[in-house]
Amino acid sequence: MTDRLDGIGDVVGDGYRHVDKHASPDAPLVLPDAYLKWYRLCRADQVVEPGIAEEARGFVGAEAAAGRLPISGDLGFVIHHLSGEHVHLLLVCTWRGDNEMWETVYVRDARRPGTFALMPQTTHRGVMCVWEVGVVAYEHRAWTRYLRSARDPAAKRRYAETVFTGQV
Repeated sequence: MTDRLDGIGDVVGDGYRHVDKHASPDAPLVLPDAYLKWYRLCRADQVVEPGIAEEARGFVGAEAAAGRLPISGDLGFVIHHLSGEHVHLLLVCTWRGDNEMWETVYVRDARRPGTFALMPQTTHRGVMCVWEVGVVAYEHRAWTRYLRSARDPAAKRRYAETVFTGQV
C-alpha cells in the first residue's frame, strides 16, 4: 500500500526547517454578550507589537458590535498568530450546537496600510497550521471537560479560566 504514496503529499520544500512556537494567554476579550479567551502565538524570539495587539482586540470587538462577526451569546477563544515576520492571523473560534467549533479568520500584513480583513474563502482552503492546532487541541480538551460536567456556572467559569501556555 505504501508504494501508492509515491508523488503524493510531497508538499514540504527542501529548504523548510520547522521551528517551535510558543502560545501564551492574554487577558480575555470580554464583550457585552460574548467571552473570548485570547492567545498569542509566535516564535520564542518574536513579540507581537503592543499596537497591533491592541488593534486586534479592538478590531474583533468592533466586528462583533457591528454584527459582522455574529458571536452574540458565544463562549470561545481567539488565537492571534504572528505568522512569519509580518502576517497576523486572528482565528476567532466559538462553541456552538452542543459540540461544534465555529471559526472566522482575519488576516493583516503589517507591511501594508490598513487593518485586519476577512481571510478569502475558497472551495479547498487552508484551515490552520500545526502550531494553531496545538492551541485548538488544548481548547478541545477543555471544552470536552465542560461538556462532560454539570455545565453549571462553576463549570463554565472553570472552562473560561483554563488557558494554555506552552510550546507547540
